[in-house]
Amino acid sequence: MAQRGRKGVAALTVVSPDGITSVPRPEPPEALTDEQQGEWWAVVNRMPADWFPRETQGLLIQYCRHVVQARRVAQLIAKLESGKKFDLGEYDKLLKMQEREGRAISSLATKMRLSQQSLYSDKQGKGSRGAAKKPWEFGNGD
Repeated sequence: MAQRGRKGVAALTVVSPDGITSVPRPEPPEALTDEQQGEWWAVVNRMPADWFPRETQGLLIQYCRHVVQARRVAQLIAKLESGKKFDLGEYDKLLKMQEREGRAISSLATKMRLSQQSLYSDKQGKGSRGAAKKPWEFGNGD
């Protein structure tokens, strides 16, 4: 016969071996370079093991590529800035490339829910978006 009433803390904390399942983290595809695979592991290891199902791994592949490409562009900008000859046209071109990579990274991170924006909750920022009053919050004088 089952126990009636609320379950105690001890009953709620017991985990049976049958209830534990292992979810492997996705391996990086071989098409990625070593540096891109390093970025893959850095992201995958920060998130829960089941965060990247098969259908989102294409986004993660592109995210890793863009991060490494942005790093390369940043290196080229630093090299140009520290050089004796400064080419303003080349500098402008590199800054545009950097902006493009940043937008791609931001978009992919948001879509995969990796960025702070994607973690925003309306309940946390109540009133910050100009939330309208609910009908029962209006008083006689409003």
